[in-house]
Amino acid sequence: MNQNARIYVAGHRGLVGSALVRALEGEGYTRILKRTSVELDLTNQAAVREFFQRERPEYVFLAAAKVGGILANNTYPAQFIHINLAIQTNVIHEAWRHGVQRLLFLGSSCIYPRECPQPMKEEYLLTGPLEPTNRPYAVAKIAGIEMCRAYNREYGTRYLAVMPTNLYGPNDNYDLAGSHVIPAMIRKFHEAKVSGSGQVVLWGTGSPRREFLHVDDLARGCVHLMRLEGGGEEAFLDSENVPLINIGSGVDQTIRELAEMVREVVEYTGEIVWDADKPDGTPRKLLDVNKMNAVGWQPSLTLREGLAVTYQDFLARTSS
Repeated sequence: MNQNARIYVAGHRGLVGSALVRALEGEGYTRILKRTSVELDLTNQAAVREFFQRERPEYVFLAAAKVGGILANNTYPAQFIHINLAIQTNVIHEAWRHGVQRLLFLGSSCIYPRECPQPMKEEYLLTGPLEPTNRPYAVAKIAGIEMCRAYNREYGTRYLAVMPTNLYGPNDNYDLAGSHVIPAMIRKFHEAKVSGSGQVVLWGTGSPRREFLHVDDLARGCVHLMRLEGGGEEAFLDSENVPLINIGSGVDQTIRELAEMVREVVEYTGEIVWDADKPDGTPRKLLDVNKMNAVGWQPSLTLREGLAVTYQDFLARTSS
């Protein structure tokens, strides 16, 4: 990507999209196209087509999506599959119709089977049943990967499908009804600290293992991938010539260990109570990141460092 390239970041106000904008601006890119959901409804095919016709982006980062934790996925399964299928279908198709040079599609590690061997390699996709609590979302993301595969094969496009691990960081969603585990914990521990509550109740048993990556590390990795020349891509093409690649820290911990770390960062001194009647989700989700490391990328933040930065973001957002 040359410095004058027209780059469209779909979902620029979300957790991933805002990090992509920060990374691109940090690298000196100035022609970044941004549209809010009010300005451009990505589920509307005609609106997406008109946008691509008018703006002619050369590169697309497809970070727009409906996302959420276990509660949100269980409560709104139809919305998760419908909205995500519509967004990615419209953006990927119009990117091809209007000659976009490269597109990077953001998937999710939940695409892999529930009982997937650990760490999860790219070739394990579609080798077993999915986790039931987020299956509609996972199926939508798998469809996006398959679109990239199909367009690359039939039309000769160069679309990337990137599978991030669990993400956290600035601009996250701290709404307890729809947030992921880290922002939910940060809010629960903070509110308990402020109110003087003696305990915080968390879902599940705390035994599942999870891997986390700060969203700014993900964004730097995505920009790195989009700047690779053809020779670099060969390091992560699979047997069917599909550029599917995992991005993660390569390290996991139990949810209990995570909770203790968040409690320390927030400086909450009360008790943690685990509600074992609530679902745990997938037992373990650790990505194999050897392919990403092979093309010259490593995360820069430890989990503890990233949690401290994220808590400061939470404080800034709640005090404003």
